[in-house]
Amino acid sequence: MKKIAVLTSGGDSPGMNAAIRAVVRKGIYSGLEVYGVYQGYAGLMEGNLKKLDLGSVGDIIHRGGTILYSARSEEFKKDESQAKAIEHLRHLGIEGLVVIGGDGSYRGAAKLTEKGFPCVCLPGTIDNDIAGTDYTIGFDTALNTVISSIDKIRDTATSHDRAFIIEVMGRHAGDIALFSGLAVGAESIIIPERPFEIEDIVQKLHKGIERGKKHSIIVLAEGVCTGNELSKLLVDQYQIETHVSVLGHMQRGGSPTGLDRILASRLGARAVELLVEGKSGRAIGMQKQEIVDHSINRILNQKDPLSEGVYTLSQQLSI
Repeated sequence: MKKIAVLTSGGDSPGMNAAIRAVVRKGIYSGLEVYGVYQGYAGLMEGNLKKLDLGSVGDIIHRGGTILYSARSEEFKKDESQAKAIEHLRHLGIEGLVVIGGDGSYRGAAKLTEKGFPCVCLPGTIDNDIAGTDYTIGFDTALNTVISSIDKIRDTATSHDRAFIIEVMGRHAGDIALFSGLAVGAESIIIPERPFEIEDIVQKLHKGIERGKKHSIIVLAEGVCTGNELSKLLVDQYQIETHVSVLGHMQRGGSPTGLDRILASRLGARAVELLVEGKSGRAIGMQKQEIVDHSINRILNQKDPLSEGVYTLSQQLSI
């Protein structure tokens, strides 16, 4: 193998740049030419590739987002679009592709692999919803961003003697809400993986008031409902007024934490090693501090389980 390429796809996550840097520098160290694909799979279909050198990835390890940019592409789901992408890669003599992204990115890589083009995937998503790895690239940074924001909101909640609903990202996975809720001592944590009873939330709010609490924090994953919908329910049925804060895309931004930089660097370097070893269709992750790899299809067919111990502890400590 002489040439490889790297792309980022789907939602950006802090640490993607560190992963790109690791792929490029490990590739060059291994005697390879490395190309960057701009604008994800959409750019791959258009042949938007550029050869990268050491300087191309200089001074990016601390930056959020992705220097290769990212895009979602419905068009890439078509067989003819995938064939076109492979044609662009082979025209440049590229023999392997590193894909950094989430579930949709993995599915695109699986399709390319099925068509005979070697791909290796890295889990780049703040949602921490990819199986086969304890943590995804960007999760730790997003978690710390949410914790910092809630700590600031708590000051206002205390001053105004109010309950606050904090809506965080997580359409299908509640890890951001769960871990941040535990870290900030939230009274209630509402996630897609577990049904919730509005009466339980109300009971906790009343118990807090009875023992003299000046504020309450409810952390809500967006996949359950919106913060405004939950607030309206509390007002209409129980006459409990709350303030709503939607953290939104600020959770995706910011300089990656040390943990995300190290994780991204280790996974990116391993991706190059797998391609050089002739391995394809692999999804790389970290489990129990060890770098592992699994079949992409196995990861796509495996549900990432909820951290039951963390969930149970959050319920025990929020009494």
